[in-house]
Amino acid sequence: MAEVDCRYPVMREESMAQCSGALFEDLDFPCADSSLFSDSTTPIARLQGEITWRRPQEICQSPALFPSNINLAHAKQGLLGDCWFLCASSVLLKNKRLLNKVFPADQPLWGNSRYRGFFRFFFWQQGNWTEVTIDDRLPCFKSTLCFSHCHSPSAFWVALLEKAYAKLHGSYEHLWAGQVAEALVDLTGGVAERWSLGDFGSEEEQRTERDSDRVQKKKLDLNLLSHVKDDCALSCSTHGAPGGLGVMGQHHALTVMEWLNVKTVSGSEVWLLRIRNPWGRCCWGGAWTWSGVGWSSLDPDCAVDLKSRLAEGEFWLDEAEFTSQFDEITVGYPMSEEGHLKSIYTGNFLTHSHQLAGRWVKGYSAGGSRNASSYSSNPKFWLKVCERGEVLISLLQHRKWRNRKNAQKSLEDGKNIKHQHYQAIALHMWKVEKKHFNLSRTLIKPICASTHCHAYEREVVLRRQLDPGYYLLIPSTYQPGAETHFLIRVFSSSSISLSALKSPAPSLPLTADGEWETTSFCGSWVEGRTAGGSRNFLSYWQNPRFSFTVCDEPDVPSGVNVKISLHQSCPDTDLLPIGFHVYKVPRGGSEQMTVKEENLVASCTPHCHTQDVSLACTLPPGSYTIVPSTYQPDCSANFSLSLARRIHRKVVKSQEQLGRMIQEVSHVSVMKK
Repeated sequence: MAEVDCRYPVMREESMAQCSGALFEDLDFPCADSSLFSDSTTPIARLQGEITWRRPQEICQSPALFPSNINLAHAKQGLLGDCWFLCASSVLLKNKRLLNKVFPADQPLWGNSRYRGFFRFFFWQQGNWTEVTIDDRLPCFKSTLCFSHCHSPSAFWVALLEKAYAKLHGSYEHLWAGQVAEALVDLTGGVAERWSLGDFGSEEEQRTERDSDRVQKKKLDLNLLSHVKDDCALSCSTHGAPGGLGVMGQHHALTVMEWLNVKTVSGSEVWLLRIRNPWGRCCWGGAWTWSGVGWSSLDPDCAVDLKSRLAEGEFWLDEAEFTSQFDEITVGYPMSEEGHLKSIYTGNFLTHSHQLAGRWVKGYSAGGSRNASSYSSNPKFWLKVCERGEVLISLLQHRKWRNRKNAQKSLEDGKNIKHQHYQAIALHMWKVEKKHFNLSRTLIKPICASTHCHAYEREVVLRRQLDPGYYLLIPSTYQPGAETHFLIRVFSSSSISLSALKSPAPSLPLTADGEWETTSFCGSWVEGRTAGGSRNFLSYWQNPRFSFTVCDEPDVPSGVNVKISLHQSCPDTDLLPIGFHVYKVPRGGSEQMTVKEENLVASCTPHCHTQDVSLACTLPPGSYTIVPSTYQPDCSANFSLSLARRIHRKVVKSQEQLGRMIQEVSHVSVMKK
């Protein structure tokens, strides 16, 4: 079980209320406009000055959390545009374990001597269950609840849950518009996927992988979900104003209560879906309305049974109507009583799970997409699969709250509001033979699996059947330098392990354009001695130096003849900005005395927050010196340096010297096959 994050611990006023008998009043989320509005740019802004706050016992005579009739426990949307959250909350009515996790049982209610006017809730946030405590004063308009509530006027679990979620987000207005998938994850700690019901383009377009911000979603297949149709969370949403559902306008989410494969009197089969509109009223005029023509195709007893299942705000439609009227569906993975995910593809329980947090930092670990030369600097993770099994991998980023006025302007300009809150992210995976491998070679190989394209989503998911072995995971943003925190989660039917990758030893790629002599050295930048910093500082020449010679090889073809790689030996979280310069040593001069700025012939700069920096260049015959450095002086770290020189068949021994702090560790000649 994930650790509880006490972001909203039991407050001093709450403790005082328990002792004095007074009813708790939450000073962190007061009965004021600051709790209702963020910037007053949504339609509820017109309610300013009109809202009062009342406790349930001030709204009705006998308040309760849940009604005796479960059909009246479902949420009914009020004046707040949070249908996405209400659709997700319906999953709690299907899973008592989850309900007790989010809303712990045995909290003192109205009429109980221990009741003090507050309730505790838990929401899953970035890997932990976060506690949120609220008082039970609820926003009302003309003495009735103005936001979400149950169909039963005396049941208050929905209104209390909504208030706790609003406090978590900072205000009620912050709940205006959102994704069902996000709320499902917050309420379950699980995973949700979005599937498209729209146009998918040509087969070639579907096969082609793009590094862009275009979202590619799976196409709905109700047969695929037959393993989990009784216990998965399913919702549907519309982005436009389709014909039969035109009264709903744009951007509305509804809950799929159930779907059945029903036989008609002619012997054929038809999928029927029962849909609940959180507005609490029917908005459908198709073949399966109460007096629609569709019912005549069914056995009368079957038709009566299906009609009897309809509650307020519900209606039936068939698969063809469903796919034509809605733009996408959201599928929430079911969870067992033990808290294990159940695969929506196979019905298998994913009993093994791991998670690790990470961060993209500009100039350090925000390498961008595979189109960028800095891609390899992105955070890297090891996934070890011990036996063949089904593996689900999730990449989830932190939401960034932006000014809603800017978001509104983006909508007016035709931009996606999700761009205001999220980076475009993707996840790529490679199969490797063992932990010790060449990163640059691996990254040019075909990927094993990926989320295909970068998407402005809080979470992207990939799922595969994987064979035993090691897998390299690289999460990335589309734009280099884009910053945010993220969480990698892995769920599997077989034993797995997940760890952050320790960068491999520096290496230079083998080539087929002749013979290369490769030499590797280790050294250190030591504060006050050899950590001189960049050329901006007078102490620069205190940095270690590495001397080498390029010989005149008439049989070597023209082109690149020197490749240099600098690697710093420290974890990703402690990387320094590093780089190096190459200087020509005048003939007959002493390297220690005569190397000057005017002798600079090549550079690997600007300094970068990355494990490795490399340079390939062409140098004429002569003597040279490499000066590796950090950007700031007095930054201590160990490093290693690799030098590859193209040579004739005869291996020419070089005279390398890196000073007192350097020790040669290898000398390898790579021969062309």
